[in-house]
Amino acid sequence: MSMIPSFFGNRRSSFFDPFSLDVKHPEAHVFKADLPGLRKEEVKVQIEDDRVLQISGERNVEKEDRNDTWHRVERSSGKFMRRFRLPENTKMNQVKASMENGVLTVTVPKEEAVKKPGVKNIEISG
Repeated sequence: MSMIPSFFGNRRSSFFDPFSLDVKHPEAHVFKADLPGLRKEEVKVQIEDDRVLQISGERNVEKEDRNDTWHRVERSSGKFMRRFRLPENTKMNQVKASMENGVLTVTVPKEEAVKKPGVKNIEISG
């Protein structure tokens, strides 16, 4: 298995690369993927123990009528997968995913930043 690049993931697909992906992370790590024509039942979102988010799925070939004559076929079918190594500050047990109008949104909440102790000057008496 190849190394998983941090955050922006690697693209792996056997036949078909269906989506573009946006990642933002002000309050949470939010992944938005365009998956046109796919239903949520055709998409799988998983988190592995070592902080790896995996988005995968499959678009099946539409059943064809043998009498159909196609002039051009551009729509793809097959399996797809993207993987992302998440930072250490993720709340792994609070990940949520939703899909609306062909857009998958995966939200991974962040742990609150640990405030580092500041420097306090101590006055020297005497």
